[in-house]
Amino acid sequence: SGDRLDAIHATAAHRSLPLRSLVRVTNLTNGRSAIVKINDRGPVSHSLVIDVSPRVADQLNMKEAGIARVSIEPVAPAAAAPR
Repeated sequence: SGDRLDAIHATAAHRSLPLRSLVRVTNLTNGRSAIVKINDRGPVSHSLVIDVSPRVADQLNMKEAGIARVSIEPVAPAAAAPR
């Protein structure tokens, strides 16, 4: 999408969700959730469903574990591409 995955923004990579769409990612272990914008394709490992930015990993309290069971719910459709 042209956006960068970084530690500041709540972004994520997913193989099939529309770029620029918003989804709620919930850590199933602790119930914490975050709204993220899908801005990249991935994750590279096919055993993973979504790859979240470091900011989101902090919000979900999963940074130490590295991998967590999550649910993913659509929140808003893809925004129009900037002109």
